[in-house]
Amino acid sequence: MTVPAQKTAFDVARVRQDFPALSQKVHGRDLVFLDHAASSQTPTFVVDALDQAYRHDRSNIHRGVHTLSQRATTAYEAARGKLRSFIGAARESEIVFVRGTTEAINLVAQTHGRQVVQAGDNIVVSVVEHHSNIVPWQMLALEQGAELRVLDVDEAGDLRLDLLPSLLDARTKIVALGHVSNALGSVHPVKDIIRTVRQACPAAVLLDGAQAVPHLRVDVQDLDVDFYAFSGHKMCGPTGIGVLYGKRSRLEAMPPWQGGGDMIEKVSFAGTTYAAPPSRFEAGTPHIAGGIGLGAAVDYLQQLDFDKAMAHEHEVVAYAVKRLAEVRGLRLIGTPKARAGAVSFVIDQDGMNLHPMDIGTLLDKQGIAVRTGHHCAEPIMERYGISGTTRASFSFTNTLAEVDALKAALDLCVEMLA
Repeated sequence: MTVPAQKTAFDVARVRQDFPALSQKVHGRDLVFLDHAASSQTPTFVVDALDQAYRHDRSNIHRGVHTLSQRATTAYEAARGKLRSFIGAARESEIVFVRGTTEAINLVAQTHGRQVVQAGDNIVVSVVEHHSNIVPWQMLALEQGAELRVLDVDEAGDLRLDLLPSLLDARTKIVALGHVSNALGSVHPVKDIIRTVRQACPAAVLLDGAQAVPHLRVDVQDLDVDFYAFSGHKMCGPTGIGVLYGKRSRLEAMPPWQGGGDMIEKVSFAGTTYAAPPSRFEAGTPHIAGGIGLGAAVDYLQQLDFDKAMAHEHEVVAYAVKRLAEVRGLRLIGTPKARAGAVSFVIDQDGMNLHPMDIGTLLDKQGIAVRTGHHCAEPIMERYGISGTTRASFSFTNTLAEVDALKAALDLCVEMLA
């Protein structure tokens, strides 16, 4: 099949040169990397920033008066400013560095959550959440004697917004939802959801933005969200670094989560006073190079023309949905109104369900990297009556030709496994 002409004015061939891992061969074939929802690839620009941090500016931050410490501190705090701008936060003090989305959500659960959730209260999540946005709230609800309420999805994978008002009442203290589903790729109308919550109850709203920030423009002030969490390793940055955005009023009211250095104003045996946010939530030596690298990732995405990159990616994903539907026996899991990044599917051939792990293994032999399993989202798999899927997840570095390679490889898998 002839690859159609691309509609977007985005030079993907040139951009791919920025990502050294994409030029390698796997099992003698050109790598087709379709696992960006797990971790994106890293451009040389970010690798160089990490190299600079370790080779020349290796030092602890904030308290040193010597030159290396000053350089490291300046670069680390500059990254905080870049992230503030990237997500539209009002001030840098609303950007808390964490290890990733999981730690950000746990931080909110164990500070704000313990403050406001009492016996008889309730917390609302959805059935399509990643485990990281389920388990912390389960733990909190069990500890406090609260109820965990679950918003369902329809067969397409879109949230049942018609059911949301029935889950909200005066005792709803937290609503925690994903912005984009990691399992289905569905984009949720979070601004409308937040507006509904505001009209119904005093709950704080937390959004898991791990899958959204790499694919969408996010403006936390426009959303009017209380907390927004995301990870660096899904947006061209290093692993082990992420961000919790919190409205200033929320963060100032929250107690520390961990105790240690750099999160205090004064320590004595008579008592300790805590620093203002974000320092209050950043105990100990942070992932300094990671923060600097995440700032570099923001720089890279911004100079890339993020909007053109996302338009290109959207075109590739739409083409993937069309081409995958042509594979014999393939069934998409989730056909949402809006999709970003990920496409999940199962293959039922002549009454046989081809195991996702077998599919993933055979695709790997053809140089194609996908993710298989339940994607840390077991409740939504149960909702669809399946144990797992094969998930192809895309970024702006993917091409229409790679989609065709995936389709051809899946045709071969069906032939071999059926």
